[in-house]
Amino acid sequence: MNPFAKIPKFFKNYYFLFGTFFIVWMLFVDSNDVVSQIKMTQKLNGLKAQKAFYIDKKVEVLKDKEELSTNKELLEKFARENYLMKKPSEDLYIVVSED
Repeated sequence: MNPFAKIPKFFKNYYFLFGTFFIVWMLFVDSNDVVSQIKMTQKLNGLKAQKAFYIDKKVEVLKDKEELSTNKELLEKFARENYLMKKPSEDLYIVVSED
């Protein structure tokens, strides 16, 4: 007895077999399969969030730059605190707190 006799004729159709093979290939085997697409979408969303963060940070830095370039007292304070600058007649003491 033929083992393929019990298979319905529809499943032996060339177009059905090729279509099934094509769908399986595109979903699981291809380089742009479903899992890769999901990972790339998640990465894209993460990169968009980073872009928004850095745009906000850029606006903040530009605002600080503008303030430093217009206010001499603020510029001196910034230089003393961040770059440990001092006048020639001053002594500089750095206090380190042990937490």
